Formats: sequence, C-alpha cells, structure tokens
Amino acid sequence: MHTILIIEDEQRVANLLKTGLEENGYQTVVAYDGAMGLRLFQSHTFDLVISDVVLPGLDGFALVKEIRRTNPGIPILMLTALGSTDDKLDGFDAGADDYMVKPFDFRELNARIKVLLKRGAEPATSAPDHICYADLQIDLLGKNVSRSGIPIKLSPKEYNLLLYMAENPERVISRIEIAERVWNTHFDTGTNFIDVYINYLRKKIDRDFDTRLIHTKPGMGFILTDKL
Repeated sequence: MHTILIIEDEQRVANLLKTGLEENGYQTVVAYDGAMGLRLFQSHTFDLVISDVVLPGLDGFALVKEIRRTNPGIPILMLTALGSTDDKLDGFDAGADDYMVKPFDFRELNARIKVLLKRGAEPATSAPDHICYADLQIDLLGKNVSRSGIPIKLSPKEYNLLLYMAENPERVISRIEIAERVWNTHFDTGTNFIDVYINYLRKKIDRDFDTRLIHTKPGMGFILTDKL
C-alpha cells in the first residue's frame, strides 16, 4: 500500500484529500504547515508528496527544494490556488513533477497520482552515459550539457525538456506530448509555460552558436534538428 504525505494548511481541503485518498486505497499522513511537513518527510518513508504552495512558515516552493535535496526521485505534486504560468514555472523549477490548480476534480487528481506512482516504481534500465546530436552533448550521469565542448547551465526542467528532445531528434514533438512526457501533466491551452521553457532553451542552446538546433513547427510543435 502506498503512503502519501499531504501538506495542506486548510483543514477542509486536507480532510477532503485524506478521505478521498484513503477511499482509493492509500495510506495518508497530514501536515498543516511546511516545517511540519519537512519533519515528517525526514522521519518517515513516503511514496508521494502532495503539497500546497502557500503554507505557514516554510512555503511550498522552499519545501519542495528541501525535499529534493534528500530524495531526488520521490514524486511531488503541487496542489494550489496559484494558477498563473509564472506560479507553475516556479513549482516545476523547485522540483515538482506535477502541478494542479484548486478547485480540482478528484478523479483527475487520482489519475495523476497513479501516473506519478507508476513512473516512480519503474525499474531502472541500462542506458548510455551520453546522448550526442550534432555538437550537442548531454552527460546523463552528471546531468551536464555542452555544445562544441562549451558547458551550458540548465535548470532541472530545462534539462528534462532538452533531454526528451534529444532522445527524439528530427521528430516534431507536440505541446501535448511535452506536457505529458516531460511534466507528467495534461496540456492546458490557457497557459504558455511550455513555450516559455522552449524560449529559455533557445537562449542557452542556440543563441551563441551558428547552427540552431531548436525549431518551431507552427501549429504542430517543436523539433530538434540541425537540418533546417
């Protein structure tokens, strides 16, 4: 049985999550502020964390960063009323795997939890140490990126996005596919966070080099190629 840590300062929402998750077969532990959530995380074993953003003491973004320091692999879902593109970018940059906005449909929440838990349970398979395309090189062990031997510093989500594109070179990747495969979430047509991250990557990967690698296919998505 999976155990989920719920970090939510609104007791009504916390009780709703606890009741709904336990009805779906999960064990739950509830914390009502960020510091308490961090202490519980450090002293118990959990399979997934659900955290609000606006929390007393230690906010959700800082909390997720602290959790990631000690456990890079645990699935984290942020559940909050803050639904702007910037809020979502901050959540993903902090280390969240998924981000849902209140009010939420519990069926969708449950579906996303299942996806995150399944991904976390997948056994590691043997893989190459590097991915290379043109003059782009990605060190999978150190999570380092370079072009023509020049190091490029990326945020975790920028790295994950570039990695997915490098694993699928010369193929158009839709926004829906990126949302599902890189962010493990459903694409929200009302936000442009994927385009924001593509622009971040372009500035770091292409701006200082003669050959552009990241291209937009209008109405279809994005492609990593040196042939355009």
